[in-house]
Amino acid sequence: MTQIGPRPAISALREKIARIESADRRSNGALPFGVETVDRRLPGGGLALGALHEIAGGSGGAVDAAAPALFAAGIVARLPGQILWCMTEADLFAPALAQAGLDPDRVIYFHAGDEVSLLTAFEEGLRHGGLSAVVAEVRRLSMKASRRLQLAAEASGTVAIALRRWKRLAEASDFGQPTASATRWRVTPVPSTALPVAGVGRHRRSQPQHGRPPAAADAGTGAGTDGNAASPFAASRRVRADARPA
Repeated sequence: MTQIGPRPAISALREKIARIESADRRSNGALPFGVETVDRRLPGGGLALGALHEIAGGSGGAVDAAAPALFAAGIVARLPGQILWCMTEADLFAPALAQAGLDPDRVIYFHAGDEVSLLTAFEEGLRHGGLSAVVAEVRRLSMKASRRLQLAAEASGTVAIALRRWKRLAEASDFGQPTASATRWRVTPVPSTALPVAGVGRHRRSQPQHGRPPAAADAGTGAGTDGNAASPFAASRRVRADARPA
C-alpha cells in the first residue's frame, strides 16, 4: 500500500539539498506572501529578497505577459522605495499597476532598444543599491546572464524579477532552460467560478440629459465580450499590439 502523509526522510533530504544549494548565497531575508500553502514551500518562508526570480505566463500570457506583470507588480508594491521597470515594448499600462497596488509614481520606466541594452540596464539597476526592485521584461536569459543578475541582486539586496515575455508562443520553451534564478513562477489566468447572480456587464451609454453629452464608458475598467470584467493591462497590450504595422 502506498504511504500517504509526511515522509521525514524525504523532508530531511530536501532540507539538506536546500542548504547545499544556498551555501554560497547571501541571505537578505524573505517577503512572505501571507498564504501558508505557498510560504511553507519557499526557503525562508517567503520570496527571497536580494535574489533573482523568473515569472512567465502560460498559453497566450507568454506573449502579452499581462497576468505575470500584474503578479510582479503586486509583489514589488509591498516593498518600499522606487522600482525600475525595463522593457523593449512600450505598452505597459500604468493604471493597471495601480490596481495591483503599485503606485505608478514609484516606478521608473526604461524603454530599451534591444535585449542587450535591456539586460545591461537590468544589471546596472540591481548594482545601484538605491532601488527596492528591478523588473525587466526579458525574452532570453542564459545561465551566464542570470548568474550576473543573481550576484548583483545578492550584493545590493535588491529584488530582481525577470518577467519572461516572448515574441511568439513557440519561443516560450526557453523557460525550461537552466538559470541561476532562486524561484520560477508560471502565472496563468483561469475562468472564475460562476456567480449565483448575473455578473457586471458592459457600461451602457446614457441618453443626453439637459443638453449634456452622453456618459462614455470607463476606458480603464471595461468588460470582455462575454460580459466578464476585462483586465485593463491586457486590454491595453492587445489594442496596442493590433495597432502595430504588420
